[in-house]
Amino acid sequence: MNKQLIRMVVGVSVFLGAQAWAAPQRFEIDEDHFSVGFLVDHIGYAQQLGQFLAGSGSFVYDPQTDTLSEGEVVVQADSVFTNHGRRDRHLKGSDFLDVRDHDTLRFVATDWDGQTQTLTGELTILGQTHTVAWRATVNALKDYPFGHGKPTLGISVRGELNRSEWGMTYGVEGELVGDTVEVLIELEAIAAD
Repeated sequence: MNKQLIRMVVGVSVFLGAQAWAAPQRFEIDEDHFSVGFLVDHIGYAQQLGQFLAGSGSFVYDPQTDTLSEGEVVVQADSVFTNHGRRDRHLKGSDFLDVRDHDTLRFVATDWDGQTQTLTGELTILGQTHTVAWRATVNALKDYPFGHGKPTLGISVRGELNRSEWGMTYGVEGELVGDTVEVLIELEAIAAD
């Protein structure tokens, strides 16, 4: 099955499954099912994998028109984790995230194009805001099969950024730490009451 056909099948499934929710609905990200990961080159040897362990957000989504509005995600900068204490302390310091002066990373959605699966928004890191455009896939929209039982959206986001654009230049010269950061986000968002 080619990618375009898969997208069409998923899109039709999401649309048909969303008929019960034919009006715009606010969704809140389920913090128990929210992963923000990143990959960055380390001296050309390997990609260092890390993640942020704390964040929240919400948005309004209309399944009938496939439109997104009022989207905002806030990630706690000091929740960065790479499974290495000294490296994590370095990432929290002034060479990288400077969590003492900049305690959050914030993404505010400005546009969603369902045809191209492109999510555009303003990303603020270290007090600087720049536009990013990332690939976002709506995986599912249906009543949750257990627990809360509410309509739930499953979304995958992939993208890249050059950290130097936000003034985070440590290690870029000499290619000790890559400038390009691959971003991986997986989330479930629950319809608000």
